[in-house]
Amino acid sequence: MNMELIEALYQLEREKGIQADTLIEALEVALLSAYHKNYGTAHNARVEMDRESGAIRVYSIETDENNEVVEREITPDNFGRIAAQTAKQVILQRIKEAERDMMFEEYHEKVGDVVTGIVQQSDQRYTLVDLGKVEALLPVSEQIPGERYEHGTRIKIYIVEVRKTNKGPQIMVSRTHPGLIKRLFELEVPEIAEGYVQIKAVSREPGYRSKIAVHSVDKNIDPVGACVGSKGSRVRMVVNELKGEKIDIVPWDEDPRVFVANALAPASIKEVKVDLEEESAQVIVPDNQLSLAIGKEGQNARLAAKLTGLRIDIKSESQLASKDKLPEEDVQKKE
Repeated sequence: MNMELIEALYQLEREKGIQADTLIEALEVALLSAYHKNYGTAHNARVEMDRESGAIRVYSIETDENNEVVEREITPDNFGRIAAQTAKQVILQRIKEAERDMMFEEYHEKVGDVVTGIVQQSDQRYTLVDLGKVEALLPVSEQIPGERYEHGTRIKIYIVEVRKTNKGPQIMVSRTHPGLIKRLFELEVPEIAEGYVQIKAVSREPGYRSKIAVHSVDKNIDPVGACVGSKGSRVRMVVNELKGEKIDIVPWDEDPRVFVANALAPASIKEVKVDLEEESAQVIVPDNQLSLAIGKEGQNARLAAKLTGLRIDIKSESQLASKDKLPEEDVQKKE
């Protein structure tokens, strides 16, 4: 049995990546505990397993009549049976621990990536998504408003966090994270995956509308056109995955004034003034573009502000003109 055990330990090292020495040390600790439990003597005992032959021996550490520390073998006659049972338990436990650790490392490396899973079940707190080897948790707070997750449905999800637990990795995923938009476009647009087109910023109101700012490092590639695709084919794939969420694709620009104007698309902008110290921008639009620039319930302006990182104040030409015509003392009062 001993040689078979040694061979099994080294085979585990090759197949599972569990160091044989680590297993042997864990086995020695477990065998010592089993010795005390079954025999209850020699408190100063230790268990040693020979690394080559697999022989298991129990030693008692004692002091002789000359006050010198000596070791005496006290291996019980039937200790081999206990050793076999203990070895099996320890090995199985260590295999489970190693598999949990490998699973954790595998998915920890995927934080920030998109994976495909199959919806299993839902309750008031989570939807369980089967990833094949492990289940992920999709909290209600990370679910798209109004989106239903039917059992057996395949969905793409963004891995937000992976936690190590005694039962294995706990994987938290999202359908609302802005990173989901970015990763979906990387999957659909080869120019992004290859680095020719960059997604500079993403702003999102999940389930309703998103904006992405794109930039090309190759002057021969139109970044917006690359993301839209022929007849809108590429952006349509992303929209379909997000169940109809509208997506505005705008060109990024290093000039913040141009970027703000682009971010407020589809509205036409007349003038933009930017104060970088105050992190704000004042935008002037034609009267007939004001409602379009602000958007329904302010959505377009909010998304543009998140995209650019600036507070945006939008005024129509007539609003600006009426303010300019106010008497000086009234202007001071308003200020």
